[in-house]
Amino acid sequence: MTKPAIGVLGASGAVGRAAVRELRALGHTGLRLGGRTVSTLRAVAEEGPAGHDETVWADADAPDGLRAFTEGCDIVLNCVGPTYRLRATVASAALAAAAHCVDVAGDDPAAEDLRAAGDPARDGRTVVLSAGALPGLSSLLPRWLAGQGLDGTSALTAHCGGLETCSPTVAHDLMLSLTSGGADGAAYGEALAAVRGGRRVPRALRTAEDTEHRSFPGRVALQPYLSQESERLATVLGLDRLDWYNVHPGPAVRALLNQLPGRLAAGDDPAELAGRLILAADLDLAGRKPWYVMDFELSGTASGRPATAGLSLRAASSYRLTAAVGALAVDAVLRAGVPAGVHFACDVLDPEAVVRHLREGNVADLRPTGAAAGADRVEEGVL
Repeated sequence: MTKPAIGVLGASGAVGRAAVRELRALGHTGLRLGGRTVSTLRAVAEEGPAGHDETVWADADAPDGLRAFTEGCDIVLNCVGPTYRLRATVASAALAAAAHCVDVAGDDPAAEDLRAAGDPARDGRTVVLSAGALPGLSSLLPRWLAGQGLDGTSALTAHCGGLETCSPTVAHDLMLSLTSGGADGAAYGEALAAVRGGRRVPRALRTAEDTEHRSFPGRVALQPYLSQESERLATVLGLDRLDWYNVHPGPAVRALLNQLPGRLAAGDDPAELAGRLILAADLDLAGRKPWYVMDFELSGTASGRPATAGLSLRAASSYRLTAAVGALAVDAVLRAGVPAGVHFACDVLDPEAVVRHLREGNVADLRPTGAAAGADRVEEGVL
């Protein structure tokens, strides 16, 4: 029996290359690797033990090349961006080729475009968006945490950030997210906002420019930011309060991020600012090992009494985290574990399976605390 053809677009990039390794670890071979640098694609293909991967030049901005890449695929994993410029470009090409699609990014604008064009479920096709670290894992981990020793949830505090290189895609998406990326043309989220009484409240929190946090080494800046994904998470978990902080440990990146809104408003070139952000990240990382942390503390009740459950994740790279979630989403779709239609990864992936993969694949170190620590030990004993 012929195995499903999986196309990985952007296989020569940081996320795509890691996603190829994750797919191979899940048992998928004979991949189609697409990107704009053929020599790098060949190097990625040669890493495969079977040597059966196909390399194809492909560019998301070139319709003919994108059409040729998606033709014959059963599913396409998109690892290219910028997300808020491409929107549903890759997913639409995959659907036109009668293929499913998983996008490691692709937020509300992509979902809106796809649904406006007609529900893919009518043709039995599936699109999974936001199958990355943030968004994606940022909502999956709190959902897993809610099932670890708590019988009710009321408040969540999250801190996410790290010290690592900044890819061009991430840099350009950051610029675009300040004015787009959310539903109905809104921004992806709102700085300083938080959830209070189950609703978004503007300017509920303040930035801490130079502080400490138990899960992050050294001095860091804490930037409150409420995304639409986080708002949906608050609704799903029935939270009264949600405080979300993006953590910036590098001084060069922190200084530039503080200037970005004003510079963009003044008409500075976003491409030039993105280049400066990439350089700032390199400067902060110079001579140091990269790392990425996601820390969650969930408050609620256990056996009718107030309780907390915490989880701290530490990884060498957010890019590998994104690759792992994307590969798991591809695997789930191919195993018919996701219904037809357009979905966000956090709504259709099994949080327990994701956590198990992160642990067993040595993708990240996960340390539960509070009620979650006891529940996790019991679960490991059962397994």
